[in-house]
Amino acid sequence: MEQKIRKKKKALVSAQECVACGCCIKVCPRNAIEIWKGIMAKIHMEKCIGCGKCATECPGSVILLQEVQP
Repeated sequence: MEQKIRKKKKALVSAQECVACGCCIKVCPRNAIEIWKGIMAKIHMEKCIGCGKCATECPGSVILLQEVQP
């Protein structure tokens, strides 16, 4: 039987569009997000588990989940 390999995902912020509202910070279960210099959200990749809660909560839809190499 062939097993499907589940690809890992991480959250990425569109820096040009983020308005640093902080909604993503409130829902991140790993505290992987901070507001950087008061201008945009910054994801700490080593903490991000790719759950997608931040992307769902973002009112501007500027956070996307992207597959990363294992």
